[in-house]
Amino acid sequence: MESQKKFARTFSFEFFPPNTPEGSDKLAQTAKQLAQLKPKFFSVTYGAGGSTRERTLRAVLDLRAAGHAAAPHISCVGSSRNDIREILQEYQSHGIRHVVALRGDLPSGTATSGEFHHANELVAFIRNEFAGQFHIEVAAYPEYHPQARSAQDDLLNFKRKVEAGADSAITQYFYNTDCYFHFVDECEAMGLKLPIVPGIMPIARFSQLARFSDACGAEIPRWIRKKLEGYSDDTASIRAFGLDVVTRLCDDLLAAGAPGLHFYTMNQAGLTTTIWQRLGL
Repeated sequence: MESQKKFARTFSFEFFPPNTPEGSDKLAQTAKQLAQLKPKFFSVTYGAGGSTRERTLRAVLDLRAAGHAAAPHISCVGSSRNDIREILQEYQSHGIRHVVALRGDLPSGTATSGEFHHANELVAFIRNEFAGQFHIEVAAYPEYHPQARSAQDDLLNFKRKVEAGADSAITQYFYNTDCYFHFVDECEAMGLKLPIVPGIMPIARFSQLARFSDACGAEIPRWIRKKLEGYSDDTASIRAFGLDVVTRLCDDLLAAGAPGLHFYTMNQAGLTTTIWQRLGL
């Protein structure tokens, strides 16, 4: 963990692009609330195979117009080099210089992955085409990517993204700090020198969390799962317990030298703001 302590702390919040006018209004309000916490940037996700391309662009431009720093996610699976070049040129034309580069998922029913197969190819493409004009974030998986053949394979995949030109990384969310500390130590042992910011998922509803976690390979520790199951439909107890668990997680990470936190907000301000206030940030 030692190398992480030298990086300036970065706090950021992630949104998904809304698909209704009401959703856009709500996101604007959420961003306004969270902007009071002075994050370094907001990021906006990108659907499988670029399915939300226009909505991601619109959300990013709306955030920019409201005076917020915004970083769009860009996934490369199912896209051509021309597609990616066009997207990046469009962001460039709007003064956006920060992107989150991901492999992404193919939309269901799609057979071909396009011209890119892995995120390191996307990072290398951005560097080759645009040199240092974009700050490039990549994803990291302390509990390893669900499709990785082995832990070592996953580490080497991450190393390839860094060597291709990544500037910093944001992790998948987790609830076990040891997995993050161990991952960072392994990265240090490979000579990788970049900030690896922990991803944080506040707990609002157990069914939703379980579904997300099953899909992305994030482990819900047994004691947390049992506790959440025991609350059944008692939303207030789930939120109260979740706030305690996630606040302590964040506190432990920051105390050990993590270079910031990246909150998966689900377009809601409440839980993230409460955790922030409890941490005294």
